[in-house]
Amino acid sequence: MIRTALRVLLALFYAFAGVAHLRNPEVFLAITPDWVPYPAEVVALTGVAELAGAAGLLIPRNWIGWARPAAGIGLALYAIGVWPANFNHAFSNIAMGGETQSWWYHGPRLAAQPLIIWLALWVGEVTEWPFRKRG
Repeated sequence: MIRTALRVLLALFYAFAGVAHLRNPEVFLAITPDWVPYPAEVVALTGVAELAGAAGLLIPRNWIGWARPAAGIGLALYAIGVWPANFNHAFSNIAMGGETQSWWYHGPRLAAQPLIIWLALWVGEVTEWPFRKRG
């Protein structure tokens, strides 16, 4: 029950973020590190990846059995891949929407990334850790 609720919640979060990447790319371009090639295309592709991952999490297991695990792995890799943009945003103090954020925003955001990576794998049914029954 909790896993299902968190799976739907994570799918909604990524669907919302995917739409935001496609509708307002300038916000995400602002935090994209300079070393990223073709930043506009990368931001667009990240939006598509978020939407695909969200959809994959919502596909019933009895339809396409590999969709949830593939979406979980994809979203976990995505979260790892965008982490540099989050660090760039924090350490370069980049304004988004005309405002800079304090470390009360950046600190928890950066610290939560491993949790988001694990959550994608858990709701995608890739791992049972730490809830695996022993014995």
